[in-house]
Amino acid sequence: MQPFTILTGTVAPLNQTNVDTDQIIPKQYLKTIHRTGLKEGLFADWRQRADGSPNPDFFMNQARYSQAPILVTGENFGCGSSREHAPWALLDYGIRSIVAPSFADIFYNNCFQNGILPVVLEYSEVQTLFDRVAQVDHYQVTIDLPRQRVCLPEGEEFAFTIDPFRKDCLLKGLDAIGITLQHKEAIDDYEARRSKETPWLFQEVRV
Repeated sequence: MQPFTILTGTVAPLNQTNVDTDQIIPKQYLKTIHRTGLKEGLFADWRQRADGSPNPDFFMNQARYSQAPILVTGENFGCGSSREHAPWALLDYGIRSIVAPSFADIFYNNCFQNGILPVVLEYSEVQTLFDRVAQVDHYQVTIDLPRQRVCLPEGEEFAFTIDPFRKDCLLKGLDAIGITLQHKEAIDDYEARRSKETPWLFQEVRV
């Protein structure tokens, strides 16, 4: 997993509340277990009109938000099902951080496991970002994870909280598998010892 330390980039706006995971990545795109290629289905129902043509009002179809790594959105983002394809699709598109007043719990947890930093700010602070993004093309902010600050170019800084363990994992680029592999030597020693103590547990069973 790619570490997250300090990110400076353009902010893309999605001024919607209760954005559920089926809106983030519709069900027809869930036929794969691979994490790449899912950006094609990201916000598919909003990104295009009923006739299949691009919706010019949606941020993904506007040049000013091209390759924006930061998404600012409304409360309860990521509600609905627990599909991990939702953060996969966002990450595949290039989103590394999402700023909102609140997140759905499962989606919030899944973000950390995939190297995305979900930032919870006050409603007024999120609204400030929406206002600035609307006024300035390619509006950029810096998200400083070590200092736990969202830094605006005008000089304001918005503080956010984060669980220390999750913060450490993001800084080091560790997901659940990476954390486990930190103890690989101890795991190997245990398996070697157990294979001698209880060899029948390690015998291949043929049916």
